[in-house]
Amino acid sequence: MVDREEYVEQVLRLVEQVPAGRVTSYGLIAEVVGRGGPRQVGNVMAREGGGVPWWRVVRADGSLPPSHQGEARQRYLEEGTPMRPSGSVDMPRAFWQPG
Repeated sequence: MVDREEYVEQVLRLVEQVPAGRVTSYGLIAEVVGRGGPRQVGNVMAREGGGVPWWRVVRADGSLPPSHQGEARQRYLEEGTPMRPSGSVDMPRAFWQPG
């Protein structure tokens, strides 16, 4: 059993690996870590994710949570993250999966 602190560290280490201009999903991070689900990863990101590229973790469909509408959108533009005309991330083009 992984304690909460180790779980947080595993999630944050994985997020740090996402390259600029790419994104991954909350669900994939949960799958790779092997514990919890998308909501648990989202909770870690909301509470502990300020020091990592939090904007590179999005919903599986590429839609942006309300918290990503401002600063995150600007970072996507700066990094050249593929976006759809609707404003969501173009997941087929932007998706990153760990090695």
